[in-house]
Amino acid sequence: MSKVSTKKNPFRQKVERKSKSKGKAEAGDKIYEIEIGPPHLTRFEKARIIGTRALQISLGAPPFVKIPPNVHDPIAVAMMELRDGVLPISIRRSLPDGRYTNIPISHFSE
Repeated sequence: MSKVSTKKNPFRQKVERKSKSKGKAEAGDKIYEIEIGPPHLTRFEKARIIGTRALQISLGAPPFVKIPPNVHDPIAVAMMELRDGVLPISIRRSLPDGRYTNIPISHFSE
């Protein structure tokens, strides 16, 4: 028999999603809890997102941001999209015991 640990999970982070308007919190504001991993995107997650999105853009997918006239690299466009937080992508973080959580990238702190 294994014992169940009662220690507080150090990776559990509460992230408040703020509204676009300035001022007090509104009724639509929610608090999401990131239970697995750090409260920001890891370098591996960033690389996977940028690489996947750059491939989509190079194959003809429409960009989610306005592209300056001097930018022709799909990787630069994907990086602009990630920086602006306009990608409708979720990260699935999992543990070895099979538990996982899906986290929209808009809920990560920068």
